[in-house]
Amino acid sequence: MSTQLSPGVETIEDRRTEESLDEGDHDRFSHYAQKDKLTEAMVMGTPVVALCGKVWVPSRDPKKYPVCPACKEVWESLSRGDAGGDDS
Repeated sequence: MSTQLSPGVETIEDRRTEESLDEGDHDRFSHYAQKDKLTEAMVMGTPVVALCGKVWVPSRDPKKYPVCPACKEVWESLSRGDAGGDDS
């Protein structure tokens, strides 16, 4: 959106929206989890906890889905300091 202030001068307003996850949105994303926990969950068929808090049993190819924005945000904050997790 832009507004004309006077001839030759224009103000540009930058409006961005925050991504929010609705109930069920977690199922549409690939999630990050600790690698050792993820491997165990895939082999044993047990639940694992993602960085965003989602609990699920991994059973699909994560490359077919976009990365969960909440997991990505947590991962990036860990990458800047203490990298305690791995991606799925």
